[in-house]
Amino acid sequence: MSPSSPTSDSDEHFAHVYDKLHALAARHFARANAGATLQPTALVHEVYLRLVRQDPAKYGDREHFLAVAATAMRQIMIDRARRRQAAKRGGDRARVTLRDVAALGDRDAVVDALGLDDLLTQLSALSPRQAQVVEMRVFGGMTVAEIAHVLETSASTVEREWRQARAWMRVQIERGTEA
Repeated sequence: MSPSSPTSDSDEHFAHVYDKLHALAARHFARANAGATLQPTALVHEVYLRLVRQDPAKYGDREHFLAVAATAMRQIMIDRARRRQAAKRGGDRARVTLRDVAALGDRDAVVDALGLDDLLTQLSALSPRQAQVVEMRVFGGMTVAEIAHVLETSASTVEREWRQARAWMRVQIERGTEA
């Protein structure tokens, strides 16, 4: 395979972020319920299989690649959670609690992937950038500086978007628990 082939470029990007993605996946599974069937290494490999099919030129740099990997990781986890939920006929789905949203950046927080995905879908309709910030922080494990680079904005803007997104999600959860 030549050095300029898409697969070798993808492999190079992936090799640079593999350890970070694996550590992030391990943290997600440490927070997940004990019934999770997908393991960190398997998740990272599924992310790789999705990304290797894409044109690596669109990544630009490590931060952009991490952002794309975060989206792929979210999609894989959500697809897996939906399949598990369907297998159980909709039963035993945990709700996202206010405490969970408040601690989205906390490594010890427990987050229901489907509940978070529902919130992100709603948030995306209102503020796509805030939804991207949450996705990159939670699923990509990216820093404020890395997100600012990808979104081509300032770190203070990313921090503001992160605070606003968490506040909006708290309100949505409170409304849902009052019903």
